[in-house]
Amino acid sequence: MIEETRIRDIMWDAVKASVEAGIAIMKVYETDFSVKNKSDNSPLTLADMESHTIISSMLQSTGIPILSEEGNDIAYAERKEWKVFWLIDPLDGTKEFVNRNGDFTVNIALIESSYPIAGVIYIPVEDVLFLGLPGKEAMKFEKVMKHIDACRDLEDFLRTGIRLPLVQDERPYTVVCSRSHMSSETETFIEELKNLHGQIDYASRGSSLKLCMIAEGKADIYPRFAPTMEWDTAAGQAIAEASGAGVVRAEDGKRLQYNKNELLNPWFIVKR
Repeated sequence: MIEETRIRDIMWDAVKASVEAGIAIMKVYETDFSVKNKSDNSPLTLADMESHTIISSMLQSTGIPILSEEGNDIAYAERKEWKVFWLIDPLDGTKEFVNRNGDFTVNIALIESSYPIAGVIYIPVEDVLFLGLPGKEAMKFEKVMKHIDACRDLEDFLRTGIRLPLVQDERPYTVVCSRSHMSSETETFIEELKNLHGQIDYASRGSSLKLCMIAEGKADIYPRFAPTMEWDTAAGQAIAEASGAGVVRAEDGKRLQYNKNELLNPWFIVKR
C-alpha cells in the first residue's frame, strides 16, 4: 500500500504532467490538424500522441508502470501483476477535440489494487483542473497555469483550490448525459428517474467532464449505458469518490473496478 505522503508527492508530478500535456494539446488545437482513424474506428490526432509522450516521460521518474490509451498493448499476463500503476487518457474526448467544442480533457489516475485512489483531470480550453486524493479530498482549481509555477509542491497548490462538492442553491434533480452517446437504455432509465423525482433537469457535457459535474455537485446522477474504456473513467472516479459520490456498476451496485483482462467498462452509474 502506498503511503499517503508518497501519493501526494507523485500526484504533484501528475498535476504538472497534465498541464504540460494540456499546453501541447492546445498548440495542436490552434492548427489545421489532421485526423486518423484507429483500428476501432475512433479518431486519433497529433495531440493524443504528444500528450501521451509528455505524460509518460514526466511520470517515468515515479517508477510506477503506465497504462495509456495510446500505449495499451501491454499483455494482461504482465499488467495483472501490477499492484500500483498509472492509468492515462492523454486526450479524453478526441471527438470533442475534432469538433472544436472544448469538452476534452487530460486524465491521469493512480490505481492501487484494482481501484483508483487518486486522479487528475485537466481541461486545457478552460485552464481548470480537478483533483481527487485519498481521505475524501476533492478539489477544483481555476487559472491553473497562473498558480502552478509559483507553487513548490502539492500542499502549496492545494491552497489555490476550492473544495468539492461546491455549495449549491436549491435546484431540480439533475441528470448529466453524454453529448456523443445517448442509448435507448439511458432514455428508459431517465424516464424512471422522472417517475421517482418528478421534475428533472438535464446537463450535457463531453468526455470525463460529466464525472466532474457530479464531483462539483452540479448534477446528481450520470447513467452510462454505452461503451467506455477504463482510461475514460478512472481519474473521474477518483475525483467523484473523493467528493463523496459513488461510481458503481449498473448490474449489481458494486464499485467500478480496473485492470481487468478486458479493458472495456461495464455499464455504470455515478451518483451523489
